[in-house]
Amino acid sequence: MGRLRGLTAGGNLLAGVFILGCSNFLGFLEMYLIVGCLAFCAALYALCRRPDCSSLPRQRAGIVLKSRYWLFYALTILSGGRRQIFTVFSVLLLVQRFGYSITDIAILFTINNSISWFLNPLIGKAINAWGERRLLTLEYVSVLGIFAGYALLDNHIVICALYIIDQMVFNFAIAVRTFFQKIAAPEDIAPSMAVSVTINHIAAVGVPAIGGMLWLIDYSIPFWMGAGLGLVSLLLVQYIDRELRRGRATA
Repeated sequence: MGRLRGLTAGGNLLAGVFILGCSNFLGFLEMYLIVGCLAFCAALYALCRRPDCSSLPRQRAGIVLKSRYWLFYALTILSGGRRQIFTVFSVLLLVQRFGYSITDIAILFTINNSISWFLNPLIGKAINAWGERRLLTLEYVSVLGIFAGYALLDNHIVICALYIIDQMVFNFAIAVRTFFQKIAAPEDIAPSMAVSVTINHIAAVGVPAIGGMLWLIDYSIPFWMGAGLGLVSLLLVQYIDRELRRGRATA
């Protein structure tokens, strides 16, 4: 999973290089058309592939919601909310308060994904060595400091550094999925991952809307909200080892 996230970061890196290279002579319309055509070609390629594997357990059809997966659901929605604050408001902070251009943001985007390309496989190894609870604890302790920095500091260089660190520690979220795979019945994995995407989108709809209204009052409020999400997540991840023991007992 770490290697796959690394490949995803590699794709994002190519997108950042494309934006960085073309932003000076192509408009938004032209760049969206080019990327849209590439996505369409990728979709046509995907239609010709058969990703199924008969050796894997047959997955349940329909939605799977089980009380014993409660911690996975909770961490997923909190992670989705935190992700939206990082994606929307940290960039808005750089653009609105510090006047960053599309080129500046593309450079940051490229730096982030260059780091993630190499970091994600190492995160996978770290999960195997130290376990999900320790790694996620490190992530959420970092989140508290990062969002407090966004809210309190007024130096754009420091904010850029926090933005890069934020992207780095968000990659630790791989551990939420590996935790779930350890406690889930094999036939529940695919439908539960679909449920997690739905849960994530609940946060994706609600957090930017609420955060945007709060931003108009004071730009720091969404970041304090993100720190609150990080604190709740930090408390919840302390239950991971207990849930892993329960998962092994019911396996």
